[in-house]
Order: sequence, then C-alpha cells, then structure tokens
Amino acid sequence: QVQLIESGGGLVQAGGSLRLSCAASGRTFSSYAMGWFRRAPGRERERVAAINWSGSSAYYSDPVKGRFTISRDNAKNTVYLQMNSLKPEDTAVYYCNFLTSIQTMRPLDYWGQGTQVTVSS
Repeated sequence: QVQLIESGGGLVQAGGSLRLSCAASGRTFSSYAMGWFRRAPGRERERVAAINWSGSSAYYSDPVKGRFTISRDNAKNTVYLQMNSLKPEDTAVYYCNFLTSIQTMRPLDYWGQGTQVTVSS
C-alpha cells in the first residue's frame, strides 16, 4: 500500500549539486511530515532532513545544514532534497519516508529502493 519512489541520484564531483525527488503514495500525503535518510556502506541509516505537513518548518542534521534544502509539493505528492556543495562524505543511498514523529524523525516501517548518490573527489 505504501509506495516510495526515489529518483535523481547520480555521480557528481565534489562541490556539485543534485536534486532528489520522492514520489509517495499509500498515505494521505498532506497529513504527514516527510523525511530524507541516507545509508552509507558499513554505517547505520542516518537522518538527513525533515519537513512538516505544510512545508512551513524544516529540520536538518548538522552534516548537511546550510548545504541541503528539503521542500515538498503536496499537489504532486512529492518531496525534494536539493543538495549543493556536495562532499565525498555525502556518498550514500538516499531514502525518503513518511514520518509518524517529526521530533524524532520516526519513519514508517517500509522503505523504497532509494537512489544512489556518489560524490567523487
């Protein structure tokens, strides 16, 4: 019932930019906060950014603060992650999800396939 389709990843040089998209369905999109997560090889899943139901508030983890911007378009059931000034440390598979708690960025127990972001040095 829940479907999460991430796209927009790719290979980019350090300092470059990418814009990720996430098409979400299976829930009333405009009623949920949304979040972006990432997972690098050998590491646990990491919280990246979150946005409330209306898009009026956003939160970022320290490593991406000032470089990434999360946004959403409720008419399109889509959440975005604009990534600027990319660093090799940003290399990971990026996932989106509905959030049941924006305070803790608690996601639903369902994940899409994610989209690979690779930043070369």
